[in-house]
Amino acid sequence: MTAVEVKKDIYWVGAVDWNVRDFHGYSTERGTTYNAYLVKDEKVALFDTVKHDFRGDLVHNIQQVIEPDKIDYIIVNHVELDHSGSLPELIDLVKPEKIFCTANGKRAMISHFHREDWPFEVVKTGDEIRLGSRTVRFIETKMLHWPDSMFSYLVEDKLLFSSDAFGQHLASSQRFDDQLPMDELINHAAKYYANILLVFSPLVQKLLAQVAEMGLAIEMIAPDHGPIWRSAPGRIIEAYARWSRQETSNKALVVYDTMWKSTEKMAKSVCTGLEREGLEVRLMSARLCHRSDIMAEMLDAKAIIFGSATLNNNIMPRLADILTYVKGLRPVGRVGASFGSYGWSGEAVRQLNGYLEEIGIELVDEGVRIKNVPDHEGYKQCVELGRAVGRAVTQGATTTKEGGQ
Repeated sequence: MTAVEVKKDIYWVGAVDWNVRDFHGYSTERGTTYNAYLVKDEKVALFDTVKHDFRGDLVHNIQQVIEPDKIDYIIVNHVELDHSGSLPELIDLVKPEKIFCTANGKRAMISHFHREDWPFEVVKTGDEIRLGSRTVRFIETKMLHWPDSMFSYLVEDKLLFSSDAFGQHLASSQRFDDQLPMDELINHAAKYYANILLVFSPLVQKLLAQVAEMGLAIEMIAPDHGPIWRSAPGRIIEAYARWSRQETSNKALVVYDTMWKSTEKMAKSVCTGLEREGLEVRLMSARLCHRSDIMAEMLDAKAIIFGSATLNNNIMPRLADILTYVKGLRPVGRVGASFGSYGWSGEAVRQLNGYLEEIGIELVDEGVRIKNVPDHEGYKQCVELGRAVGRAVTQGATTTKEGGQ
């Protein structure tokens, strides 16, 4: 890769990870980028670094713009190791005058790297520094998605360095949103939001309101992952506003695992019932679909229905994995139900209902249990279960469908 000028004297100097396929439980089938940005002024500032294994790429890209020892400031928007892993080597190379970070950022760096002698300069929301002709304004974004997180805003350039917000896990040789299909970008951004930020949705809403109150004019958003939003920064901000409100559509997600296809047959009949009530339906096998892709589809689904065969008096292990993952991300305002086949004990439906209640999904029905293989009457019960959930969606609170997923 090569350094890319984002605006005059502002450069992308990060790294592209084409091969990563898992990001702590999130499938990254298109890889990712670790974005870092260099601003040349009277003072030269580097905004974030890269994952440790890619430190050579970072230094190489910086050297295309300026010798690394000419960097005066390092600004750490986020201490997670995919953005700070190369800090120790880079600090030894650069010997910066100051490292700007939040108070939580300082504590996190000391905890990660055990270097209390670094030249930390703690900042908070509203603090500013001058680079020369440019002003950097800091905005704390606690728990979006780590306690240390912050934004850095270049006032004169109207450019927001947004840390992990507004990003996507998407490796590409293109650096800007208008160089890629917009639908693809929004879908990757939706998956990122669903799997990383959904649990923090109330904080996202507060942050968006705060940014609006500050009256920041934003012409470009440069996140720490994925392409830079230069043609449509407003579109991704609007999408975050919608996703953080957890708006849903007349869409149902049916997620299941099966042993000898009986639960799969039930799942298809549940889908039939949902379709008869006019819902858009996604049928997803826990064996074939990754948890993070299921979560992405869940972002705008009003109804979520789980099905499992009973195995050793429990639900199937893949369903337990998915439900634990979903519980941690806390989707709200959904309705759902459960179903499953069994051989002799049949605990799965009861256990699925327990998970749904823990997640906060409103149960429409107690669920359908069928011994061994469903017959015609069993299929009818599954269709009626789907119709009951469908009616709860279409006759319940009004939902909206606004693109993006």
